[in-house]
Amino acid sequence: MTEAWEAAVEAQIQGAVQRGEFDDLPGMGKPIPGRGAPYDESWWIKSFLEREALPSDLLLPTSLQLRRRVEQVPDEVRGLPTEQSVRDFVGQLNAQIVAWLRNPDGPRVAVRPVNADEVVRRWRAERARPEVTTPAVEPVTAVLSSRRTRRSWWLRWRRRG
Repeated sequence: MTEAWEAAVEAQIQGAVQRGEFDDLPGMGKPIPGRGAPYDESWWIKSFLEREALPSDLLLPTSLQLRRRVEQVPDEVRGLPTEQSVRDFVGQLNAQIVAWLRNPDGPRVAVRPVNADEVVRRWRAERARPEVTTPAVEPVTAVLSSRRTRRSWWLRWRRRG
């Protein structure tokens, strides 16, 4: 029975080839992507993330995603124009954290709500601070003093031996 089914499928494929239905396929003449690479069990996840241009953070459990977002709060609020927008951002993040704390899933990672007043205080301090460009070249005295400490360390070590 399977031989008859395979023969029917082969006959349909051969008929399609003769009619030219496979001539204008988009990947024709191109190498198969990933051919010759070692087998990876999560190849389809990686290809999906690459194809859809999604960040790999989406693969993390919710607790780790929230922890990472808490760590990135200063960078994310830096460009916000008003204090109220900073408080709104922190409020949305805290709502997500509280929702996760009520019904935690995944690994137990310590995640606490963010203190909005502290974030606003840092945001104000950063906005008030004038941007200073750092010189590209170190002062000569700093270089010489660092060489002296290295040399003295080396001499102390050498005297022991």
